Amino acid sequence: MAASRIAAYLNRSNKVLRDKAAGILGMQGAEMPSRTPITLFPFNSREDLSQFVTGCDADIGGSSTVHLDLAEDPARNKPIGKLASGRFWGEMRLGVRTGLEGKVRGGYAGFRNKYRPTIWGEQTDDVSHHRYLALRLRAGGHPRTRNSYFVNIQTDGPVTSDLWQHRLYFARKDGAWEDIFIAFDDFVLTNAGEMASAQVTMSRERIRTIGVSLLGGNSGVEGPYELGIDEIRAVNEEDVTVPPEKGPAEDTKEERAAL
Repeated sequence: MAASRIAAYLNRSNKVLRDKAAGILGMQGAEMPSRTPITLFPFNSREDLSQFVTGCDADIGGSSTVHLDLAEDPARNKPIGKLASGRFWGEMRLGVRTGLEGKVRGGYAGFRNKYRPTIWGEQTDDVSHHRYLALRLRAGGHPRTRNSYFVNIQTDGPVTSDLWQHRLYFARKDGAWEDIFIAFDDFVLTNAGEMASAQVTMSRERIRTIGVSLLGGNSGVEGPYELGIDEIRAVNEEDVTVPPEKGPAEDTKEERAAL
C-alpha cells in the first residue's frame, strides 16, 4: 500500500513536470490550444476509485450512509462499453444522533477526488480551453432522491472554502446511462454552503477537485440513493451530444460533508 502511494506520487510529479515543459514549448510556438476532450476522472477500476474520498453527515453526528465502489455487472456496463463503472450509493437520512438535535444537520453525502500533492506542488487540471463539464451518469435509487444531486468544483483560489456548484438534472427516468453537459460559466460560487453574494467567473486554469453531492436536507429527501459514474470530462461544443443544462445551481444553502 505504501509503495503504491509512493508510485502514484511520483507519477503525478512526472505528469506535472511534463505539463510544465509542454506549456513552455507551447509558448514558443504558434499552435492553437487543443480542443480535444480531456478525461479528467475515469471510474472504471479500483485504482480509479482509490483517487476519491467520500463523506456524509454521519461524520458529524448524522445518520446517512455513503459508499463508492466498483460495479462489475456486465448488463449494467454493456451500454457504455466498459467492464466496470463507479457506484455511489447509500441511505439518505435526515435524523441525527440523540443529543445532537438542533445542533447538527443531516441529509447529505458526497465524494470528490483527493488532493494530489507532487514534488512540484499540487497537481491541478487546466480546463481553460474547454467550455463544458461532461459527466456520464446513471441515476438509480429511489426516484425522490434523483433531483437533489449537485456537481461541485474547487479551484486553486485564495479562499479554500469556496466551492462552485451546479444542480444535476437527469433527462431519463428509467435509470439508464446518460451524458450530461454543464457549461462552466453556469456554475454558481458558494462558500460554506451559502451562495456567495458576489458572483465571479470561475478561473479554470487550476481545478483542484471535482465531486458530486446528494443534498437532501432542504428538500426533506430521504431514502436509498444510487448514482452510476463512468467518467468526468472537459469538452467543447463539437463534443456536446445533447442540449447542455441551462441555468445556475439553486438551493445551495445546505450542510456539506468535509470533502
